[in-house]
Amino acid sequence: MSLDRRHFLKKTAMAAAVAAAQQRAFGKYENTELDATTAADGLKWDKAPCRFCGTGCHVRVGVKDDKVVAIQGEQLADVNKGLLCVKGYHVGGILYGKDRLTQPLLRKNGKLVPISWDEAIDVVAQRIYDKPDEFAIYGSGQWTIPEGYVAQKFIKGGLSNNHIDPNARLCMASAVTGYLSTHGVDEPAGCYDDLDKCDVMIMWGNNPAEMHPVLFSRVIDRRSKGEEVMLIDIGTRRTRTTEYSDEYLEFKPHSDLAIANGIAHLLIKNGTYDKSFVERFCNFRKDTDTPSLFGQPSTFEEYSKLLEPYTPEYVEELSGVSAEKIRMLGELFGRRDIRITSLWCMGVNQHTRGTNMNRLLHGIHMLSGHFGKPGDAPTSLTGQPSACGTAREVGTLAHALPGGRIVAKEPHRKDCERIWNLPEGRINAKPGYHTVKMWEQFCTSTEEGGDVSTIWVQVTNPGHTLPNLKKHFTNKEGLKDKFLIVSEVYPTASTKLADLVLPAAMWVEKNGIYGNSERRTQQWFKMVNPPGEARDDCWMTIAVARRLFEMGHPGMKDKDGGFIFELKDDSGAEVPVWEWERYYDVNVDKQLYEEYREFTYMKHKDVAPYDELVKARGLRWPVVQRANGKWEETPFRFMEFSDSYVEKGKELQFYHSVTGDDKALIWFCPYDPPAEAPDQDYPMWLSTGRVLEHWHTGTMTRRIPQLRNAMPHAYVEMHPEDAAEKGLANGDLAVIETRRGKIEMPVWLNGRGRPPRGTVFVPFFDENLLINDITLGEIDPISKEPDYKKCAATVYKRPSGKPAPALDPTR
Repeated sequence: MSLDRRHFLKKTAMAAAVAAAQQRAFGKYENTELDATTAADGLKWDKAPCRFCGTGCHVRVGVKDDKVVAIQGEQLADVNKGLLCVKGYHVGGILYGKDRLTQPLLRKNGKLVPISWDEAIDVVAQRIYDKPDEFAIYGSGQWTIPEGYVAQKFIKGGLSNNHIDPNARLCMASAVTGYLSTHGVDEPAGCYDDLDKCDVMIMWGNNPAEMHPVLFSRVIDRRSKGEEVMLIDIGTRRTRTTEYSDEYLEFKPHSDLAIANGIAHLLIKNGTYDKSFVERFCNFRKDTDTPSLFGQPSTFEEYSKLLEPYTPEYVEELSGVSAEKIRMLGELFGRRDIRITSLWCMGVNQHTRGTNMNRLLHGIHMLSGHFGKPGDAPTSLTGQPSACGTAREVGTLAHALPGGRIVAKEPHRKDCERIWNLPEGRINAKPGYHTVKMWEQFCTSTEEGGDVSTIWVQVTNPGHTLPNLKKHFTNKEGLKDKFLIVSEVYPTASTKLADLVLPAAMWVEKNGIYGNSERRTQQWFKMVNPPGEARDDCWMTIAVARRLFEMGHPGMKDKDGGFIFELKDDSGAEVPVWEWERYYDVNVDKQLYEEYREFTYMKHKDVAPYDELVKARGLRWPVVQRANGKWEETPFRFMEFSDSYVEKGKELQFYHSVTGDDKALIWFCPYDPPAEAPDQDYPMWLSTGRVLEHWHTGTMTRRIPQLRNAMPHAYVEMHPEDAAEKGLANGDLAVIETRRGKIEMPVWLNGRGRPPRGTVFVPFFDENLLINDITLGEIDPISKEPDYKKCAATVYKRPSGKPAPALDPTR
């Protein structure tokens, strides 16, 4: 592995050097209109957001002979300013794996065999037509905004069925409920500019040095220029981020709740909370015995009393973090002369109390007044390129409608029916199944109450990512009444059980729009053709809807009898975009997006017009048109100096506050025990996560030779003393066992991540070593997000003489 890694680092350096050389050769692209440009050697360059994480870096894509042949960082992009991470520099390679899916495949007699697109569309439409109430769509934060929007309209506005959810439920749902129950509206108030202004940056259970390296570099670059920025890593294992940090606070899994409460306790006890900020801008709430999104009203006095037990000594007892370090955090938040930015990601969200932990992080920023100024911000980072833009803003969640609306509210349904021109009552008021429940129902026979019989998966890989896979995915095998449709670009763990596989176009093989972690909406155009018969996910949904329309399904008609996805050319004539040959006769993305824009005004999520996105490298909403006709973005929301929706003189205004008085909520949420903890039989903690080289399940990155060779397979990190006790050394095969099963993989000691004694860590990218076979399926009671970060496990050496597991070095 070390030889591969050295080779990889050389390749990475070469990629960066080539990108820099291209920038020198072709200039800095100062054309603000960003028209595609053609270089002297025949390469055609155009802009696109990176296909990987939620950072939203922009790349320049070089195309020649209908193939992506070069990638460079976009120097004029505010997010990354020309820099890319190692995955970004290799993003063009995701299109060219040798095993691309290029034709529809239907399972017949146990085998997937090629069929025509007409037959494939017929199969999907017939399954839906026969049992529309038992049909579900499982999508993704990788859906483009138009793809998610068309799926949303199809199932909620067409089928009157709310069984649609994205894989963002597995990663961002607790951030959503945290923002909603604090501000009354989802998405962060701050932005990446906070990283350039903060004096202290606290990482709460995340590892941005590897997971969001371009953002992390913004702070490290400030240090290289002589600026003083204090970095504090609060985590359960040492990582690359720890190496750069001034302070490392290692806590017992799940006890971050106690740490946050300990900070709030000290702010009140020492009188260092920001009394003026709290009185002017905050109300109080508390969690209840039956957790709910908006809890119960409380008071400052009650809040203070509830925090009394969380002394530094008690927090030390719960968390393992010394009382001295808790006092250090309390003193920092109590200072008015510095600015503090908190960042978090999956360590906080993938948590059976993820909603509460999000609330507490917002709360300590509000209580201390470290909010509302550049550099003072609590910000959740996303892991997918459009988890914000498509899952959260478009509302492709089982309970939601576009633009912050929800299906349970009649005025929201009526407003949605008005925009979609649907008959009154078309939209169902009952929320659909959230992700874990959806798959539980699908993997349960009809006779036993499993009332989801068909799931259509788009742009994600649930056979790899769902927790406790045997319960939530592989139990589908053998259930003859269940039918799985998977739209994919490569064979995956999901296609192994699929009954129908639909070959999909990917990234710059189609038009697209994403929304990143800082409310930035970003657009790109199709640049190359997809291979074989692969087609756009958006087209697939429209084609199935049209087939249902032709079959007489009433939901595919609007209230005037027209097709619900009627798209027109400039002359006003309908274009049959459901015919693949006609799909690109019009800009489908633009028409769907402009229809969606009308939804964004209710919660002041105003996205920019499509034509403005074409000119830009993304614009942060709300985007407001000024008197001179210019469209301007909003870097900082709720703040008068930046947000035009804040009334003059208010300074800070939470204009969608839960309490209706423009105030945010500070929550008390107690520490309580984890859903599963080590015991005599399973004495260790198991945590899972990502690695620098691979993105999520590796479906794309494992097809890139440089990335695959650098990190060919998964491993288990252990503390050397734990390993020695069990007779394990570097490279030995260990068995990791939980109450849900066991898996074998090699041990890596003293690598880039170093867990404490009693803890093991396994990355989840490897489809040959599916750690999610044995992870916990327990969920947060409010967000319904599962906990992947902690469950009880035992680890031991693989019995001698037993064959080693097959590790495929080519995948």
